[in-house]
Order: sequence, then structure tokens, then C-alpha cells
Amino acid sequence: MQITLTINDKLVTWDVEQDEFLADTLRAHGYLSVKKACETSCCGLCTVWVEEKSVLSCTILSVRAHGKKITTIEGVPNEAGEFARVLTAEGSEQCGFCSPGFVMNVLAMKNELVNPSDEEIIHYLTGNLCRCTGYMGQLRAVKTYLGVL
Repeated sequence: MQITLTINDKLVTWDVEQDEFLADTLRAHGYLSVKKACETSCCGLCTVWVEEKSVLSCTILSVRAHGKKITTIEGVPNEAGEFARVLTAEGSEQCGFCSPGFVMNVLAMKNELVNPSDEEIIHYLTGNLCRCTGYMGQLRAVKTYLGVL
């Protein structure tokens, strides 16, 4: 089956299987920042934006993305770089395996929430698992990035 979508502002047409998930399609076409780890749709590593909203790409069939705008971390290099600098400055960077999905959700949060509380930030990022940290450094970095300290 053939789908057409806009990925990081580039129009593409790809052949996909009817039961293929978007995460697998993206990885097959070189978007290796989109990762799968949990196989239960609860780790957040596969987060991309579909029509500017955070979506777990391991839960959406590729055929459902037909005609839609998809953004991966490769499509927001300036914003991702800015947040990465804050993570580093706060001493919050870890191994990086979870970073692409985490960064995509932080950037989406910046676009959606105004002056969020700690509880709102934690709630928004609940689906992003990191096995390297206790999350306090990440929370500090997110608050710094959002300017809510």
C-alpha cells in the first residue's frame, strides 16, 4: 500500500504494509532517532509529532499517517539543540537513548503550556521513561528551558 506524507517539511511517498507501525516505517527510511524499546507503548522513545501533536509512533499504523505532517527530532534541529544545551548546562544529560522522544515532548509542551507547574510538567512527561536518572535533573532542565524557575 502506498502512503504520501510530509516528513520534516519534505513530501514523500512510501510503500508500507497494512499492519506496519509508523515507528517502523520511519526507521526503515532512515529516521533513526525514532526508537522502540518497550513494545508496550509506554516508554516514549518513539515520540514524533503528527500534525504538531505528540504521538507515540509505535501505536499508529503508517496508513493512518497518510496525508499528514510528521515531525521527528531531525525536523526541529534548532529547538532540539537549544534544549540539549540546557540539559548539558544543568548536568541532566545521560546516555541519550531516551533523548529524542523526551526532547520532542518537551518542545511540544513549550508550544502547548504556559508557565506550567511542576505537577503539570511531570504529568506531561509521565510517558517518557529514562533508565539513567531520578528525573530531578531533567525537571530542573525543563523548568530552566521553559523559563519557569
